[in-house]
Amino acid sequence: MSVMTSIAKPAAVPVGRMVFNFAGAIAARIKQFARAYRNRSDAVVLATFDDRMLADMGLTRSDVRDALTGPLWDDPTNLLRARALERRLSRHRISLGLQDTTAPPLVPQGDWKRPATSRPARFTV
Repeated sequence: MSVMTSIAKPAAVPVGRMVFNFAGAIAARIKQFARAYRNRSDAVVLATFDDRMLADMGLTRSDVRDALTGPLWDDPTNLLRARALERRLSRHRISLGLQDTTAPPLVPQGDWKRPATSRPARFTV
């Protein structure tokens, strides 16, 4: 005995779910842009503060300027928060876990000597 069954699902449910998810993603982006715009206007108010007031918050005028140079859809408070945290941690001598790398010296150290050349001294650099 053979039984014919249909395992197909109606196409309206996945399409409706896709439209709902797409509308949710658009709404989330609009909220993100509105929050970034509101925070950008607050950062413009920070730019009017004097250096002493900014220093109380752990910021400098260049931090505010750097935060405002990003595109309109970027939230400037992320950069301001990171800079203030960096200064606070360095003031208390707390590392972020990054390796302390030092650059090699520009001038050779030790018993290094200039290689011999057959050219006159006026042509050597």
